[in-house]
Amino acid sequence: MNALSRTTRHPLRWFTAAAAALTLSLGAYAAGGQMGASPDGGPGMGWHHRGGFMMEKQLADLHARLKLTPEQEKLWQSAVDTMKRDGAAGHAEHEKLHAQLKTMMQQPILDMNALHAAHMQARQDGERLHEETASAWLAVYNALDDQQKTLVSDTFKQHFSKMESMRAHMRERWQQRHGAASEAAPANQ
Repeated sequence: MNALSRTTRHPLRWFTAAAAALTLSLGAYAAGGQMGASPDGGPGMGWHHRGGFMMEKQLADLHARLKLTPEQEKLWQSAVDTMKRDGAAGHAEHEKLHAQLKTMMQQPILDMNALHAAHMQARQDGERLHEETASAWLAVYNALDDQQKTLVSDTFKQHFSKMESMRAHMRERWQQRHGAASEAAPANQ
């Protein structure tokens, strides 16, 4: 049996897989994890909608527990406004990139240079938006006293621990599903 995978033995499959991966990575990066608006006016759509809702709930809970001073409250509101503005901008950029990619896909020969340039521009735009939002939240954090910073740190550590636990659970489930499939694969060849 040929040592090459099915994808490399069939150039059309390889090209289709590469184009799909590029398109998905462009779309995912253009979204940049930013919260966009959903049809019901909430943050994001689908999987991101639930994540956006949970993030907003966690921020509201943290906000209530921090007992901010008026100066800190101004910084907090500025950070929230920046996050929402950058989220909307990220969503608009994602839609623009998606429309651009649809137009490019109508061409008989894809311009891979243009695809790459669009990808790089989306990355730069996403990084800029991310940095604006991060800077706004860091300004809030830097204005907190030690007790407030401890509260934020503890909240972050709890969240990180939950994420690590979820990651381990997902890895275990993947290994259960795909580990059995990969062990059975050599017998089928």
